Amino acid sequence: MSSINTIKAPIQDELKKFEPFFKKSMKSSVPLLDIVTNYIIKRKGKQMRPMLVFLAAKLNGNGTTPERAYIAAGLIELLHTASLVHDDVVDNSAYRRGFFSINALWKSKIAVLVGDYLLSKGLLLSVQHKEYDMLEITSEAVREMAEGELLQIEKARKLDITEEVYFDIIYKKTATLIAACTAMGAKAAGAEPDIVEKMKLFGRYAGIAFQIKDDLFDYDQANNTGKPSGNDIQEKKMTLPLIHALNNSNRSERRKIMSFIRESKKSKKKLAEAIDFVRKKGGIEYAAARMNEYKQKAIRILDDYPDSPVKHSLTEMLHYITNRAN
Repeated sequence: MSSINTIKAPIQDELKKFEPFFKKSMKSSVPLLDIVTNYIIKRKGKQMRPMLVFLAAKLNGNGTTPERAYIAAGLIELLHTASLVHDDVVDNSAYRRGFFSINALWKSKIAVLVGDYLLSKGLLLSVQHKEYDMLEITSEAVREMAEGELLQIEKARKLDITEEVYFDIIYKKTATLIAACTAMGAKAAGAEPDIVEKMKLFGRYAGIAFQIKDDLFDYDQANNTGKPSGNDIQEKKMTLPLIHALNNSNRSERRKIMSFIRESKKSKKKLAEAIDFVRKKGGIEYAAARMNEYKQKAIRILDDYPDSPVKHSLTEMLHYITNRAN
């Protein structure tokens, strides 16, 4: 299985240089803000998005990484972090990556303001360096992320989601920011507009595969993610395995499952029955097949590039996304 260290190998120096750059970009004159942002930095995730920016920049920059790539990675990571802080407020989540969320420690008012602060720092980072094209790419991504979240909330209320709408939601919610990473990496390297669009498409395919994998975790018997199995069903989120199962059911089966999903409080027994229903109807296999289909689409885009350690890392990233355990 692909490892993060293998993927990082060609951009170790860039990531090492990026760490103090990112920390400086979050700096504030308000002590409380510095306490909160330091807490965020110490508990940062795998930094997949900055990795994608640097890999895309190096792939399209003849093996070199321009200074603009650090601005692009900083902008993306600031906006991504802001969205996570805001998401925890919206979802009333007490934990993020196994640690207490900002919302849990400092309450929602401070969490919202910290998210706003990080968003503004990202915007200022691009404006101060006159990177208006990067600002346009990320602004479109943030707009689409908000639209995706609201569309999912709307559909959770109506429960009328189709497969087409599902893919629209996951593109906007997840894939759009990953597409922005690879597009901005190419842009930072001075790539032509058609190449930037091609790398954006690569990120889109990778992001869709990433989200389908995330949705499959809901049916993971081993429960490697640490989140309760069937959590999406409990929250009335119609993901691809469930949509496929419902599409391949008779009227009676569909009515029974939909009636259960509409219930506010769901028993463990009925939840287990719903998960079993999805498995028996081939929902897991179908979603996994679609995930791999998008992975292959992304790999085909890389086929246009000559072999290199960077190309290998991007391929390994796709394998990691679709084979990860959490």
